[in-house]
Amino acid sequence: MALQDILGTNRPSRPPGWPLPPPSKMVATAPFSLSHGTTTLAFRCSHGVVVAADTRSSCKGLICDPASRKVITLHQHLIATTSGTSADCAAWLRVLRCSLRLRHLHEGQQPSVAGAAKLLAGLLRACHSKDICVATLLCGWDHTGPSLHYVYSDGTHLSGDVFSVGSGSPYAYAVLDGAYHYNLPVAEAFALARQAVAHAARRDAYSGGSVDLYHVQQSGWICVSREDVGQVYQALGETAEREGIREEEESGKTQTGLNR
Repeated sequence: MALQDILGTNRPSRPPGWPLPPPSKMVATAPFSLSHGTTTLAFRCSHGVVVAADTRSSCKGLICDPASRKVITLHQHLIATTSGTSADCAAWLRVLRCSLRLRHLHEGQQPSVAGAAKLLAGLLRACHSKDICVATLLCGWDHTGPSLHYVYSDGTHLSGDVFSVGSGSPYAYAVLDGAYHYNLPVAEAFALARQAVAHAARRDAYSGGSVDLYHVQQSGWICVSREDVGQVYQALGETAEREGIREEEESGKTQTGLNR
């Protein structure tokens, strides 16, 4: 039995009174720029790469998603942060994941983190005039140890020890520059990453939500925690207050000893 026999030959193709929009040859662009921002960061340590990001996705003055994921896994030893246009970042990192998988199947081993960054930079450079906004940190572990690379949509490719990307990055750098060093213990490295994102979210209107914390080790990446950024900032204030009281008590004891 044909489909038209079931539906009936006299059945209208669409409900009456629902006119279709006129055909358009191209999609109109927004008459204004869409503001967006984020805070993502990563730094290398002797034990791996510590990665942190906020979870607020915004479009101009609208918070589209307070609990988005800005850390994308590419394979067991490589993850990437997203900053810029969410759709562009997701699409191009999906392309990179597929390309890395094909290279793995063809060569029998995963490309290095530097190789993955060069591959993505080359793909983006070929489309630099297409109004794409992608800024990502590739964080992984390969035969050279912990590795960190920054790639931008114009084909820029940089390697380094500390990177922060997004509208909240100046505030994050203010925290990182004063406390980071390569031999940070694991617990102190995690606390520093949380503190940097929390301070950035406090000052930057486009950053907020929660703090996602990841750690890339020789055995692979792990998701350490997701904590509300407000609670993290409050805990930092309480810790600073306790330290201030302790310093005042120690100073008072020292002064009393001198008077004796």
